[in-house]
Amino acid sequence: MEILRTADERFGNLPGYSFEPHYVEVDGLRIHYVDEGSREAGPVLMMHGEPSWSYLYRKMIPIITAAGYRAIAPDLVGFGRSDKPAQREDYTYQRHVDWMRGVLEALDLKGITLVGQDWGGLIGLRLAAEHEERFARVVAANTGLPTGDITMGEAFLRWQRYSQSVPVFHAGGIVKGGCVSELPPEVIAAYDVPFLDDSYKAGARQFPLLVPTTPDDPAAAPNRKAWKVLSRWEKPFLTAFSDSDPVTQGADRLFRQVIPGAKGQPHTTIVGAGHFLQEDKGEELAQVVVDFIVRTKNA
Repeated sequence: MEILRTADERFGNLPGYSFEPHYVEVDGLRIHYVDEGSREAGPVLMMHGEPSWSYLYRKMIPIITAAGYRAIAPDLVGFGRSDKPAQREDYTYQRHVDWMRGVLEALDLKGITLVGQDWGGLIGLRLAAEHEERFARVVAANTGLPTGDITMGEAFLRWQRYSQSVPVFHAGGIVKGGCVSELPPEVIAAYDVPFLDDSYKAGARQFPLLVPTTPDDPAAAPNRKAWKVLSRWEKPFLTAFSDSDPVTQGADRLFRQVIPGAKGQPHTTIVGAGHFLQEDKGEELAQVVVDFIVRTKNA
């Protein structure tokens, strides 16, 4: 497997992102994660998706740590400061789950509050279902757990087609397009920093094709198995979706209908936010997470 690694100096002086880098090695890959707050505090695992990286959580991390919790935000393999396998076929849904499982095990995280958005939920919910003992609660934000048994909807299919046909895959521009608010040029540029050129974007290009859209997809059966676990999940489960994300619209209702731990929780809709609600309303989402932990800490 050919591995690319974005030079550390490219990550200097990014607006709002002054966190010290931390690394673990999993299956020969260097995986980066932000780790702020006391190591003795309850961990809040914040997982990003496509085509972002832990920079997406920069507004939330200080609020999480100020409330007394440990904020952990890994970069998925192929993104951020993590290593980037060079071939698209190096990336599978299962490998992404396994790589992040390696991070949980290396850090020996327990009592986790999961915050998963986009692919952060597709991967994080699998981890929660497969390692229930490590997780205390879940916050699902603009995400899902598709099995290919139900259509993903035209908005996602349009995005999938675009991601494969657009000549230049502009990560910063994609994040900008998934926000309601106007992003400053330097913030847009920060999302492009991990990708020196197109050779670094194999993981980002491949991600949309890894979403199960047919019942015989390789990830369909493992995701169905995860849903069986979630259908009896009694631990606190909160949905915090935005009001302006056509791709994941309605997925929050499914979570609330199926998961027992979602019953009676203060589910919320973040108003004035697009797909990347951490960028549009990061401080508000962080407070929702903190309030949820406080409310359910004895659950």
